[in-house]
Amino acid sequence: MKSSIKTDVKGRKKVYNACLEPCAIEKGMRLIGGKWKGSIIYHLKDEPVRFNDLTRMLGGATKKMVDQRLKELEEEGMVIRRVISDRPIAVTYELTSFGRSALHILEELRIWSESNDLQISSK
Repeated sequence: MKSSIKTDVKGRKKVYNACLEPCAIEKGMRLIGGKWKGSIIYHLKDEPVRFNDLTRMLGGATKKMVDQRLKELEEEGMVIRRVISDRPIAVTYELTSFGRSALHILEELRIWSESNDLQISSK
């Protein structure tokens, strides 16, 4: 449903069909837009990845942050955690089909970011 703003005869503005919280875009952004979530999903695109390898791929993320985001993605049904060894414990993470469905969005975002040479300010 498309939102619109109309002005009445007295010059007052009124919004019609307002986006109810959370709207569809906000829901999607909450799911894949959290810090490091998009990058984690993108790095899992080809094959299962072990936790330490994933942390290295992400560069600036702490192990605690990666662990937290992976747990969130697992709860949301985007990632599967598999134990591959008990002693010492070793796990891999891979995308579910639901997680894979976000890859085209992330690829488009990567292309858009690179083509516009986006820079992050350090404010």
